[in-house]
Order: sequence, then structure tokens, then C-alpha cells
Amino acid sequence: MPSLPTDGDDQRSSPVNLPSALSNQNGVKRKVRTKKKKGVITANVAGTKYEIVRIVIGELAFHKTRDEDETANLIWNDSAVQHEKIAELRNYQRINHFPGMGEICRKDCLARNMSKMIKSQPQEYSFIPKTWIFPAEYTQFQNYVKELRRKRKQKTFIVKPANGAMGHGISLIRNCEKLPAQDHFIVQEYLDKPFLMEGYKFDLRIYILVTSCDPLRIFLYNDGLVRMGTEKYHAPNESNLSQLYMHLTNYSVNKHNENFERDETVDKGSKRSIGWFTEFLRSNNYDVTKFWGDVSELVVKTLIVAEPHVLHAYRMCRPGQPPGSDSVCFEVLGFDIILDRKLKPWLLEINRAPSFGTDQKIDYDVKRGVLLNALKLLNIRASDKRRNLAQQKAEAQRRLYGQGTMKKLSAGSSEWEKQRLTLERRKEELKERLAQVRKQISREEYEKRHLGNYRRIYPPDDKLLLEKYEGLLSVAFQTFLAGRAASLQKEMNNPLKRMKACT
Repeated sequence: MPSLPTDGDDQRSSPVNLPSALSNQNGVKRKVRTKKKKGVITANVAGTKYEIVRIVIGELAFHKTRDEDETANLIWNDSAVQHEKIAELRNYQRINHFPGMGEICRKDCLARNMSKMIKSQPQEYSFIPKTWIFPAEYTQFQNYVKELRRKRKQKTFIVKPANGAMGHGISLIRNCEKLPAQDHFIVQEYLDKPFLMEGYKFDLRIYILVTSCDPLRIFLYNDGLVRMGTEKYHAPNESNLSQLYMHLTNYSVNKHNENFERDETVDKGSKRSIGWFTEFLRSNNYDVTKFWGDVSELVVKTLIVAEPHVLHAYRMCRPGQPPGSDSVCFEVLGFDIILDRKLKPWLLEINRAPSFGTDQKIDYDVKRGVLLNALKLLNIRASDKRRNLAQQKAEAQRRLYGQGTMKKLSAGSSEWEKQRLTLERRKEELKERLAQVRKQISREEYEKRHLGNYRRIYPPDDKLLLEKYEGLLSVAFQTFLAGRAASLQKEMNNPLKRMKACT
């Protein structure tokens, strides 16, 4: 019986230990084709402290990259990123912040931008408490207080740091003369007749996903957090202004109170789910459809105020992108909303870096869903990198073709030749437009299949509502462009026309 070949035997007679390259009869090496590994989606999560982000990345089978890897398909940062970083991203990459979003996420910027819209659209923007930015509006505030005294009215005001977070530095005042004129902070009329839950004041943390600003696409997550105060609410008076556990609903404040109740269920304790709250409203005969419609409108109208700033900043970072291109930016925002006793929602603030801490099971369940569903909606694919590189090459060839066409046309071509080349160029433009339409249809079909617990609130399916929003967008752009350079006005002239082409 012949023995098996050893390492020194002629390997052509044996199927084992085949090398990656073999020699043919002439001694020339030829490569053996090996099966390519299936592409992987890479994620750089070095910029986050939240374990839930890493857990969700793992559930989606994304591959976590080295900390210094800036070529990952997905980059997640807890804090806002520099515009230069967004400008450097490849088209296949996604990062979880938009440039310019600080225009509604800083308290002072939100107040200033909302004030401009309130002047022209007071009926549509009646969901913001009266607000003053100190020190610039100190005089206007004192005049308002004098008018209240003249009418013998007493109001309470809440004072907030212009760029604060987590309830730090917040206080309630009634004696407005003591406010320093030169300090930087926000003064806001206090909503003293809130909707109460079991005698406690509370607010809602609503999670919003923005997948694109060009065109604008907004999704609302159907669950969130109900965050309750930890002392029974009483209308503010001189004796209870300092009782912040009663007046503030911030979790970061109330978790320090001995009355804070941690519970593993969604319907008990100091932190509950919005899914449970919706059922509570329904079982008590409140109009749930109207409630969510009001919340959705508040969110869309607020993001309409941000849109000109975000769109301009995005185009500055990503110049020359054709309409309907995939956005390299997305954002998960935390809207903090309080309800008055008539169930009308009022906007408190917006967080561009909402906490993804999971101190309780309810945090884990809600925030996992927010992240998992958001990343699925983005439709990040392993093939995106290869496809985008191919598109860049095709775009370069088109530009070269276009330049060649112009040279031919300027070289004294015959009239027939000019018409032929013009038709060819028009044919390419139509072909590109058809590809964009197909891409948009494919994107919408994908979204519908992968909404999970999100729902799209802009653009809305309701045509009348869409027309109203487009009117507000026009006003927002006019307000943004007022007094700005003519070159910018030309660049952003009628941006809705371009947006409509992609929706």
C-alpha cells in the first residue's frame, strides 16, 4: 500500500497542502482564486461612554473598529463633532450629528431663533413659554414685569444657564428686581398649571431621529420616558420656590431625593414609559390621536426653525452633493416636553446628546429600542463603501465627458453636431434624474419595511399638513437669509424647489 506523501513528496500528486499559487508546465506561477470574505459593517464607538450603544452595535453584528479608525461605516460620538470632521467623511460613512443643530439645542440659540418665528407666525409657534436672553433682553424683561405689576398680576419665572444641562444652575424667582443685569442666562415664564400624575409634576422625553436635512426627513419614536418630580406639586409661592424636587422634573435632580422610586415595571415609580402614558390617556378618555398630533407638530415646527441653519452648515461641509444623495449625518434628539392641565404640549428644551445611561430596566428597554430601530432605518450596508467608490469614479468620468463636450461645442462644430452633443448631455441628465427617482422610491420602500417603533412625521402623508409645513419652511428660510450676503441668498434661493424634487 503506497504511503501518503510527506512534506518532501511531489505535491502535484496530492490534494492536501495546496499552495496559494501554483506553477504551470512552463514554470510560470498562476494564482488560485480564493473565495472573498463577505463584507462587514464597521463601527467606531470610541467616542461614546454608553454601554447600550456597544450592545446594540453587537446585536446588529457590526464590527467594532480600533479607536483611531476614521474609515468606519458608522461613527458614534456622544458630543457634537467639528465641521472639519464631517467635511472629511467619505460618502459611505454615517456620523450621529448634524452641523448647525446647536441652533435649537443651546437654550439661548433656541430662544433667539424661536423668537424670530414667533414674530411672523405667532399662532403656529405658541408652544414656547415667553423667554428672554440675558443680558441682551434685560430691559425688555423688566418692562414686562412692570406691566404685570400695573395689572396687579404675579408670575413666577425660571432662570436657566444659557448652555446648561442636567438641571444644574436652575432656580425659580418672583422678585425679578434682584436679577443681575449683566449675567448670561435664560429667563422663562414658569408654567404653573401643569398636567399632574398622581399629584406629581412630570415631563416627557421624546426621541426623534433625523436621517437627512437635504431633503428633511424626521421620525418620531413611539415610546420614551415619563420623568416625575419626587414631591407632590403645589403652585409656586414665596415659601416653596426653592423646593426643586417639586418644581423640576429632571432625572439628574430627582434621583438624589430619598422619595425617588425605582421600579422594574413601566407603570410605577418615578420614571415610567410613554407607551404606558399613552394607554393611561386612552383609558381616561383623552383624545390620544390629537395629543400625538400636537406633539408631532411641535417637533416638526421646531426642526423647521433649525433647517436653514443645518442645511447651510451641511452644504458648507459637503459641497456639490447632488439632490437625494445619502446623508452622511443623522441625529437622535431628545425633546423635553411638558403638558399643561389642558394636555397642550410645551417645549422645554432639546438635547443633541441625550443620555443613553441605563440606570433602570425601563431605560435599557426604551433606549435599546431607540438605537436599534434608528440604526436599522439608516440602512447601512457593507456594500456602501464599494458602491460609493464606483460612483465617485463614474462622477469623475461624467465631469470629464462634460468638459470634453464643451470643448467640442466651442471648436466650431456644425449645427447638427452641436444638437447631437446637447441631446446626449440631456440624455445623461435624464438618466441621472431617473436613477435619483428610483433611489428615492427604494429608500421609501425600505423605510416603510423597517420603521420598527418609529413613524415618519416629515414629510407627512397628509397633503394639507405638508403644504402648511412648506409655508413655514419658506418663512424660516426668509428669516434666516434676511440681512445676509447676496451670494448666500443666491445659493440658498428657494431651497424647497430642490427639496420637493427629492420627496
